[in-house]
Amino acid sequence: MESTQLNSLPDMIPASVIESTGLPDLRSALRFVHRPPSEAQVDRLGESNHPAHRRLVFEELLAHQIALKRLRQKAKSFAAPKVSRGDLLNRLLGRFNFELTTAQQRVIHEIESDIATGIPMLRLLQGDVGAGKTAVAAVIASILIDAGYQVALMAPTELLAQQHARQAEEWFRPLGIDTVMLTSRLTKSKRAPLLERLASARSAFVVGTHALFQVDVTYGNLGLIIVDEQHRFGVHQRMSLLEKGQSVDLLVMTATPIPRTLTLTTYGDMEISRLTEKPTGRLPVDTRTVPNRRLQEVISAVGRAIASGEKVYWICPLIEESEILKLAAAEERFVNLKSLFGERVKLIHGRMNSLEKDSIMKDFLNSGIDILVATTVVEVGVDVPEATIMVIEHAERFGLAQLHQMRGRIGRGLKKSTCLLLYSENLSPLAKERLKTIRETDDGFLIAEKDLE
Repeated sequence: MESTQLNSLPDMIPASVIESTGLPDLRSALRFVHRPPSEAQVDRLGESNHPAHRRLVFEELLAHQIALKRLRQKAKSFAAPKVSRGDLLNRLLGRFNFELTTAQQRVIHEIESDIATGIPMLRLLQGDVGAGKTAVAAVIASILIDAGYQVALMAPTELLAQQHARQAEEWFRPLGIDTVMLTSRLTKSKRAPLLERLASARSAFVVGTHALFQVDVTYGNLGLIIVDEQHRFGVHQRMSLLEKGQSVDLLVMTATPIPRTLTLTTYGDMEISRLTEKPTGRLPVDTRTVPNRRLQEVISAVGRAIASGEKVYWICPLIEESEILKLAAAEERFVNLKSLFGERVKLIHGRMNSLEKDSIMKDFLNSGIDILVATTVVEVGVDVPEATIMVIEHAERFGLAQLHQMRGRIGRGLKKSTCLLLYSENLSPLAKERLKTIRETDDGFLIAEKDLE
């Protein structure tokens, strides 16, 4: 960069901040990273702790936060639905076969305070697996529907959308609320009447996938958008759905607990609610660590479990055997287990297309598949109440958050569930500490903080 160009660059950080932090000004920092003195001890770019590098990192984070702040201010400059709870909410609560937890009630009040202002809501709902996010979303949806608005819930996969649609029908249909499901698989003849019901606002609650924001989809009076598994969607996809209404409220949900520092950095344009307790009556998952040499004992135990009608997830870290990392491969384990248990075993992994994955998950939920050999593709997904056992091979190779998310696939029914973490004998002290953490706690937020450490 020519010195004249460099000298003309504006410095967005005030001189007082530069002085108080001890960081160099922008021109000095850029000079150093582009033309470091020959005697400078500089590590690989991005890994140096030199003040010049720290200055550029500081500026990038600051610019990111300012951009998020401006997005929030812009969003709040428009008018949005200004609503409060009505009779439909009480009728919905009467349909629930459970009592709301204290955390759910607190979060509902936080969200209600947003939708009562008349300023578009931008809120992230963080809740551990099984913490009751769907019930919270239904409560808020009922308030908007009661005020005459439509609600759209977007899920990343058709199978997850179907699960939400079934739940919505169970809760809302008996209350006279028209619910529909919209996915890309619908034929033209079935799709057309659904689009008409949405355009005329006759359907108040719609569940779907990316199909919800396609060009030909219009809404009569969209008031609230709920996005499930937020991290599976891009910002542009979220914005495309928001553009389907006028100053729509937005509630995004994630079952992946995120450390507070990362949450504020990533979702700085949003208010944040956290569900920090599980519903009463949910049985804790019994988590055990088992050395690899006891693999045959584990396989025998799995055989006894499926003989008594239970279902099993078997997680492997790789799809194929690696020459470098001698880990259990999903395909190899699938062949091994299929030789023992026949057609009751199926394989699912990330290289399959969504239709294949949805089909296999549906079979695991409904029919003769008793053992599902998988990669981390099952980290998020549908509820399979009969799945009571999860085996994770080479558990030391996974992150804490991943282990916790996968473990959350079981323990969703009435039976006691067990998670078996198979590990290599020669563990590092750090690996031992991580397995100890996952064995001793099921607090997703605590695990997320430990993972960040």
